[in-house]
Amino acid sequence: MSGGEKVRCMLSRMMMLRANVLMLDEPTNHLDLESITAFNNSLKNFKGTVLFTTHDHEFAQTVADRIIELTPKGNIDRYLTFDEYMSDKTIREQRAKMYTVPV
Repeated sequence: MSGGEKVRCMLSRMMMLRANVLMLDEPTNHLDLESITAFNNSLKNFKGTVLFTTHDHEFAQTVADRIIELTPKGNIDRYLTFDEYMSDKTIREQRAKMYTVPV
């Protein structure tokens, strides 16, 4: 099976088990555009909790409504979309402080 086929099988299995928490690590990596679109739509309608990591900006923007960023000096936790989180001035200032290393 290809990587995409394995991911689709795993996602199908999770849906059939009717889980209320999903933990996903880069879930769109091996999927084609049609599969990513269907997956996004399914997650938007999912009634449970989804914890995920991704480098896919579009996926993060369409699915996430809460962002938790783990930094070297603690975490930042906000109920915002990904784009709102990235453009928020207060959060940018907080992030700058969290990543600054004293000399």
